[in-house]
Amino acid sequence: MYRIKRNQIVYAMSALNQPVLRVENGATVLFETCDCFENQIKSVDTEFEALDWNRINPATGPVYIEGAQPGDILEVKIEHIEIADHGVMMTGPDLGMLGDRLSKNVIRLIPIRDSKAVYEGRVELPLKPMIGVIGTAPAGDPVACGTPGEHGGNMDCTIIGEGTTLYLPVNVPGALLAMGDLHAAMGDGEVSVCGLEVQGEVTVTISVLKDRQLPLPLAKTASSMYAIASAKTLDEAVLDATRNLVGLLTTMTNGTLNEYDAVNLLSLTGNLQICQVVDPLKTVRFELNLQYLQQLGITL
Repeated sequence: MYRIKRNQIVYAMSALNQPVLRVENGATVLFETCDCFENQIKSVDTEFEALDWNRINPATGPVYIEGAQPGDILEVKIEHIEIADHGVMMTGPDLGMLGDRLSKNVIRLIPIRDSKAVYEGRVELPLKPMIGVIGTAPAGDPVACGTPGEHGGNMDCTIIGEGTTLYLPVNVPGALLAMGDLHAAMGDGEVSVCGLEVQGEVTVTISVLKDRQLPLPLAKTASSMYAIASAKTLDEAVLDATRNLVGLLTTMTNGTLNEYDAVNLLSLTGNLQICQVVDPLKTVRFELNLQYLQQLGITL
């Protein structure tokens, strides 16, 4: 298994990034990651003004996958996520959904013990480790790691965790996969601007899929498939996710399921869910249980 140290980071997904590692198709790689503040916050007394905001949302990598060429799909199986024994959160003016009402910046350090996060000594939260930032290099201009898009990036999607398989586009030779911004726990929306931000380690198995057509990014868990979309508004993101999932259903049934029936099926069985509303683009996911794909004869 390969390992990448957490000091090997980028702040944008870019075709210009030099790979820190080259691996064969099917390789297993362990990514050490910083928290979204690049571990700058050491105590609740850390000065907000002292933080270097050019070091936010670093992603470890990128990794060059041999044989990956533009038009291919990168399959990333998330095997294991290991997190630190504490996490950090911060909110304040101009941050999150209540940034217009908050008068000062407040930092919280949250211990993690006995498989739970203990918020302010009173509320015990179950852990659900997830990857906030994961993506490949776009073909065009670099995209900051804090921004989601068709390449993946800062989707802040709670289902991108252990046991999930994520499908991402290959836009440049080698794909240039990078990831970071782990959360020990997070609610859908990430309304304060933070999840429980932690450093950690992510083990993934990376494969290249040739001659496949899928709406990307796409995620698959043991029970469901999720079309993920990001846009300037939630309405636009919902429209993109719906169109993508309808397109998958009609294409993979060779047209035997038309758009009328596909959208009806999603209206009956699909679940639209918000990932985050605090990044430069908003992100949603559209869930469809795998049992319905199986009944339609669809295999990812």
